[in-house]
Amino acid sequence: MKVTILYDNTSINEDYQSDWGFSCFISAYDKNILFDTGGNGKILMENMNKLNIDPMIITDVFLTHIHYDHIGGLSYFLNANRNVTVHVTPKLKGIKWAKKVIEYDHPTEIYENIYTTGELEGIEQSLLIKSGDNLVLFVGCAHPKPEEIFKASYHFGMPNHIIGGLHDFNKFHLLKRFKLICPTHCTKYTQELKFLYKDKFVAGGVGKVIEIE
Repeated sequence: MKVTILYDNTSINEDYQSDWGFSCFISAYDKNILFDTGGNGKILMENMNKLNIDPMIITDVFLTHIHYDHIGGLSYFLNANRNVTVHVTPKLKGIKWAKKVIEYDHPTEIYENIYTTGELEGIEQSLLIKSGDNLVLFVGCAHPKPEEIFKASYHFGMPNHIIGGLHDFNKFHLLKRFKLICPTHCTKYTQELKFLYKDKFVAGGVGKVIEIE
């Protein structure tokens, strides 16, 4: 599995534009997934272009929640590629122009080895992908609290990698068993996580590429 951060509050160098919001490109199995779309479609598409990711190869768009910094780039993206399946929560129904739109209100297998927690606490879903012995958890902002997201994830196994925004999550001991921790976007305690889990910590930022076996 290969993950490329397309949209984040920071970037790994000045070639890529940072902005408040989050998006990443996930290539796993035969799927190319756009996870969230950031807040500004122009920035999203420019970063994709600079990272040599053609919008036309995207097969699926996974939207975590309704906040603008995660869905603001959607219409801009769909102008480039409408031949995608968009995976949403019930709060996000009404999206048009995509080939197909699917809503999830409970933990569901989307494809083989690819899962959603479904909408939790009426606001947000998270994505899980199995890769070998690993279960990678992708979160947008973790509004339902990571501990609740973890509980929903147990339908499919024990996540041991986490990538995405963690807001003000501070129950750091819950990440002790994780092999990789990449806090992005809205995470309040990034420096604390880096200090506690220096051997597992991976800094985010636009342009960051993470490969997981």
